[in-house]
Amino acid sequence: MPNEHVSSDDSGSGRSVLDTGMVPLGERALRSILGHVIAVGDEAETTYLEAKSSLDVESKVGTAKVAKFLLGAANRRPQEAARHFHGYAVLVIGAEKGKASGVGRGVEAHELEDRLRPYLGPQFPAFEFGRVGVGADKEVLFVIAQPPQEGQTIFPCHKNFQGEDRRDNLEDGAIYVRGTSNTRPARSGEVLALVERARGGGKPPIDLEVEVLGSICRVDRVEEVLESLRDYQEEQFSKQPELADDAFALATIRLASSVFGSSRALSAAEREAALVVWRNGKTEHIAKGREHLLGVGLSGVGVRVVSRDRFVAKPHLIVTFHGCELFDHLDPDDADFEKAVEPVLRSRDPFQPALDHSSLRLLPRDYPVAWGNRGEDAEVVLTPESFRPNVPWTSYQDDYVIVTRDPQVSSVEVTWVLTEDGNDAVTSGEFRVSTGERIDAADLFKAVFPSGD
Repeated sequence: MPNEHVSSDDSGSGRSVLDTGMVPLGERALRSILGHVIAVGDEAETTYLEAKSSLDVESKVGTAKVAKFLLGAANRRPQEAARHFHGYAVLVIGAEKGKASGVGRGVEAHELEDRLRPYLGPQFPAFEFGRVGVGADKEVLFVIAQPPQEGQTIFPCHKNFQGEDRRDNLEDGAIYVRGTSNTRPARSGEVLALVERARGGGKPPIDLEVEVLGSICRVDRVEEVLESLRDYQEEQFSKQPELADDAFALATIRLASSVFGSSRALSAAEREAALVVWRNGKTEHIAKGREHLLGVGLSGVGVRVVSRDRFVAKPHLIVTFHGCELFDHLDPDDADFEKAVEPVLRSRDPFQPALDHSSLRLLPRDYPVAWGNRGEDAEVVLTPESFRPNVPWTSYQDDYVIVTRDPQVSSVEVTWVLTEDGNDAVTSGEFRVSTGERIDAADLFKAVFPSGD
């Protein structure tokens, strides 16, 4: 837990360091808190610590002040309270800046509890009581409130008190909370937060099992193979029509009717101009070719999730595959040589629509899976309606493929973060997944285009 540190100053300026990561129980911890109060006085007061220089806890006003502190401490939000003192809150009685005068010895914890009970009510949680002697007949008292818990009810005041100072007043039915350095009536938003705290009861912590279905692929030499195919294509295109040694080159060169609007063959200048444009697009062409080759050539990946003994409402689960990249999974029947290796001049079939439907991915608006790349990692976001207790929820394996950025690795790290609708808690986990066998891009290309299209 984070610790709050007040800068120490050995020159005697009165600054001190308080470790709020400790549990404020036991004499050593109490003396540390007392030393901090003596060093900084009122500056020590926070949502989890209050100090009174003098207070007669046997008087009505003294009892009311202690009750008010305990009510405010009990009506804190568990997550916020847990940041300091492991959720405990401490009232120090008998100390101020520069000294610890203490109060008279003889205060009995059970007698104080009896006086407090009418204000706190019968269901109020127990509190701790501590003391540190500061003289023959004096001691500093510590009233220590328990950490608030999810599922606890709201604790209202059960009895009126009217004191000479209206700031000490208590009202039957009022809800008190801890402010920055005092206890005050709750505002509307704070009441609603306490209602949510009460609703959290009975729910066990989220225990999630996340499993990857399918293979995390390793593919080597993709760019090298695609560049080699580009070189071959350029070589064939650059030949004179009568010298071209395959039908592909001849067909490419004779695209004049569809590209330039006439039936004549391309001139040398036109071929050179087409090559310049094509060469300038090399980086983009290889990136798109790589995306198409991997999308049609590799198997897809899915995620299976099981929530153990717990219903999770409207989950938002982010699964990150570190050191990986992700591509849309494509149907093998959509394999297109010209998408893998961009031609110098793309053919145009007058009987085929200009729109390429194979590149469209039409998903329902409420589709519970989204995917993309974030930096050097691949990220999958799952937003189903719910995770039911002990019932596997599984995504399809035809949405995306995942490839390691380094084809040499034998496993990858996978982390996940889950949030739930209506719950401030964040649940996370991590595991490693073995990668598939390394694939050479040339072999993959031959498998996708077996006829050498």
